[in-house]
Amino acid sequence: MERITVYIGWADKNYSAYTDDFERIGGTIISTGKTLESVKSEFLSALQFHIEGCMQDGDKLHEWFVNGNYKIDFKLETSALLHSFDGILTRSALSRITGINERQIGHYATGLRKPRIKQREKIILGFHKIGKELSAVL
Repeated sequence: MERITVYIGWADKNYSAYTDDFERIGGTIISTGKTLESVKSEFLSALQFHIEGCMQDGDKLHEWFVNGNYKIDFKLETSALLHSFDGILTRSALSRITGINERQIGHYATGLRKPRIKQREKIILGFHKIGKELSAVL
């Protein structure tokens, strides 16, 4: 089974999803949505629309793509990851657990800055640590 990676980011007031796997799927597909669930749903609709349009136009596509023999891997960019936890976890709490300045986390959330790999890993480990602490509560 083939895999298609779809990147989800945060842009101003919306999530945005895209794949740049042009060679394998015959184009670039982009969608937006107000919520994480809606951007994923919109992307899947756009993907189907793309396949149908390519077939109507007689474009050559890989058989696995046309037959749906693929899995979509949604990969959240740091900005989308941080926004997906808004209202659940404060940036102040995340700052305390990761050691990353709260203002810097805000820059990552808005997309103003992109974290280095190690910073992103700290953020993800911070979420995991908070999750473990919450699951330990009896």
